[in-house]
Amino acid sequence: MSAVAAVWVWAGAWLDGTGAPTGHQAAAAQGAGVDRFRPTVPPKPLPAFTFTDGEGRPRTMAEFKGKVVLLNLWATWCGPCVKEMPSLDRLQGALGGDRFQVVALSTDRGGGAAVVPFYAKLGIAKLGVYLDPKGESMTALGPRGLPTTLLIDPEGREAARLEGGVEWDSPEMTAFLRTMAGAADGAAPQPPAGLVRTGG
Repeated sequence: MSAVAAVWVWAGAWLDGTGAPTGHQAAAAQGAGVDRFRPTVPPKPLPAFTFTDGEGRPRTMAEFKGKVVLLNLWATWCGPCVKEMPSLDRLQGALGGDRFQVVALSTDRGGGAAVVPFYAKLGIAKLGVYLDPKGESMTALGPRGLPTTLLIDPEGREAARLEGGVEWDSPEMTAFLRTMAGAADGAAPQPPAGLVRTGG
């Protein structure tokens, strides 16, 4: 299997080997940030780390197995993180369910004391509160900065990574992620507008 064919192996591929969308309407998808995903070839299992939810209960990423997960590492002091949080909230509202989940994991050292009022101030209502004040995720996943977002396949493997902020609920990004989530459920995937299947 070629590297291109291996990308997005659970859904078929709609990115070329560099992570860029292909097709005659790719410019729209590129403007939406889809092209900024960098595939992890082959997809690799996530290192183990723990965090807590808003009730203080310990959680792990293994609990989300079976879903496509958008794992967003962020902090309240990070300007690009703050800017993209409302769009992540809208994305979770639009796609969240049995096949797709946004896990916005705060790395704030202040934990819930920093995040809960932040959510209230911005009107964040769809995202769950997930807290990593000890920075275990940062050590395990090794992001180069914040925000960093990992696209995780239903087997719990990192399939792609995107650094920096984007508008997560743009039509192009939503279509792309809906396709990924549909493929996770065994549906025959159809490329979103402007993206074509690559690889053999």
